[in-house]
Amino acid sequence: MLALTSLVALMLGLAPAGYADGYAAAAYPGPGVVTGDIGVHDPSVVRRPGGGYLLAHTGDNIALKTSADRTAWRNAGVVFPNGAPWTTSYTGGGRNLWAPDISYHNGKYYLYYSASTFGSNNSAIFLATSTTGASGSWTNNGLIISTSSSSTYNAIDPNLFVDDQGRWWLSFGSFWTGIKLIQLDPATGKRLDGTVRGIAQRPGSTAVEAPYIYKHGGYYYLWVSFDACCRGAASTYRIMVGRSAGVTGPYLDRNGVAMTSGGGTQVLAGHDSVHGPGHQAVFGDVDGDILVYHYYADNGTALLGINKIGYDAAGWPYVY
Repeated sequence: MLALTSLVALMLGLAPAGYADGYAAAAYPGPGVVTGDIGVHDPSVVRRPGGGYLLAHTGDNIALKTSADRTAWRNAGVVFPNGAPWTTSYTGGGRNLWAPDISYHNGKYYLYYSASTFGSNNSAIFLATSTTGASGSWTNNGLIISTSSSSTYNAIDPNLFVDDQGRWWLSFGSFWTGIKLIQLDPATGKRLDGTVRGIAQRPGSTAVEAPYIYKHGGYYYLWVSFDACCRGAASTYRIMVGRSAGVTGPYLDRNGVAMTSGGGTQVLAGHDSVHGPGHQAVFGDVDGDILVYHYYADNGTALLGINKIGYDAAGWPYVY
């Protein structure tokens, strides 16, 4: 938990001496208590309409976990127990599928996920749907968008956002020219048109990925991860955020810097035995907004992190 003085300062929208980019690493809370099968990478969680939680994460044929209480987790098989041969031209024949984004709409679960290999933008995002979310129940709905070595962006790390007008949007992207946004057809979950919008970029660095759009109050918040994932305890991943009055942007950080110009306000970074927290997802629960992410332990194992989100007087998020 945050020290009381730090928490009060954050709620008032103040930054105590020594705080940088939101607040100092010394003030970051540890992950909330989770138990059971908590080895995850790139987690996404949905609250099930009948109660409990369903989590999807990177793994062979996409791994699933369930929880009744958001604390104790157990393995629940994989999305495609018979494999996903339609993805192998992007994975080099491998079964490992990345960064699934899970949500529930219109009486069924929607799962957008990526197929690629490390460091390549020969990549694709696909859609699967299921009425139960159970292993083996998922229908392949096909390709959403793909990129190749000649593309200027990378079709991985998808996130579906449905706005207040019922419009569907998919943000995605990793490195290259950053985070992109396309509009989807709510009837099919597939692309509505050919427009690709840029909503975040780090010129000179390129290390931005894992977008997640979430609305709170009057703002759309764009959560992203900066810097290096996938290096175990040496990972430098950190969670950043910007916000906009419209879903298509422009997204600005606390200092007014556009996220298309490298802006981003830091919300969580490595501290103590929490290394490289990132690839975050956000969902609303009965006790408020929840941040889900992975981090690396001292031994390099990727683990599930869950924290509550608060908002200061200026509407900027912090975790506790």
